[in-house]
Amino acid sequence: MLKKCIKKVNPILVLTGGLFGLFFSLLVKLGNPPNMGVCVVCFIRDIGGAIGFHKIAAASYIRPEIIGFILGSTIIALAVKEFIATGGSSPIIRFVIGMFIALGALVFLGCPIRMFGRIAGGDWIALLGLVGIIAGTYVGSVFMKNGYSLGKAQPLNQANAWVMPVIVFALFIGLLIKPTVMPPGAHTHAPILVSLVLGLIIGLLGQRSRFCSIGGIRDIILMKNFELVQGIIAFLIVCFVVNVILNQFHSGAHPIGHTDLLWSALAMFLVGMGSVMIGGCPFRQTILAGQGNTDAGFAVIGILVGASFVHNCPIAASPVGVPVIGKISVIIGIVVLLLIGLLNIKKE
Repeated sequence: MLKKCIKKVNPILVLTGGLFGLFFSLLVKLGNPPNMGVCVVCFIRDIGGAIGFHKIAAASYIRPEIIGFILGSTIIALAVKEFIATGGSSPIIRFVIGMFIALGALVFLGCPIRMFGRIAGGDWIALLGLVGIIAGTYVGSVFMKNGYSLGKAQPLNQANAWVMPVIVFALFIGLLIKPTVMPPGAHTHAPILVSLVLGLIIGLLGQRSRFCSIGGIRDIILMKNFELVQGIIAFLIVCFVVNVILNQFHSGAHPIGHTDLLWSALAMFLVGMGSVMIGGCPFRQTILAGQGNTDAGFAVIGILVGASFVHNCPIAASPVGVPVIGKISVIIGIVVLLLIGLLNIKKE
């Protein structure tokens, strides 16, 4: 099986994963929060705070990395003529699933990308998140094997493709006008230009390679295909090596995390299942949204609204642990996604 995988090495996928792992570690060194070089859900939440969706000042900043992911995808998609407006595949359901993905990620305290980054930094608590991701991906894959579908996306007027890039460009202008509203002592951030450039690079490569932190696990379960998982393997290896070199590898619990093992697993079960059901992890949704997929755009907006809602309630976990309302919300999210899965199985 391993031999079969090695024979089908995908160079651009390995390059994307490797550079992503490198950038994850470098962004921590340059000022992003500890062991949070990139967290797609957390960073979208920060954007939500910056535009007034929630009032947590310590999590209110227009993150350049997200701008880079989306605009990088747009730029390369235009260059290779893949910037095409599509949509209509149950956008409201995708929005709802996006909200629950945000909920799960903020109870765990990290999206799948950050989960792998935490593991590469020596945070073994994050391994419980990986168990949850695999289990959730398995359940989502079972739905797919049995005919789960949100419908086929249709071609749309090309103006629809520009909505997300224009919104993100407006955020970029806002970032230049008012770089940060974070108060002293809040989460730090890497230099704006560095974060933007690295985000653009990963956005460009992510669009070409189809890198997805969940897709590789899904493909192994569904098709015994090990190609897509190469990106995450490269991410883990490079991130680990760079962390060791930069003295950022520390075995044990890490900052901006908690030690509630059961709820770490269950929260990421929710994230894994939801990601399969909408066709990719939060990072993949930003890339698809950048290339004109309005359904992915609805998922990204769902993550934005969900992440803000989670902090307004408050449902999100903290280093102290997971609040009771957070635990209840995770269970509700799992039940809702199971119902969505069952109700969208298409009979032949």
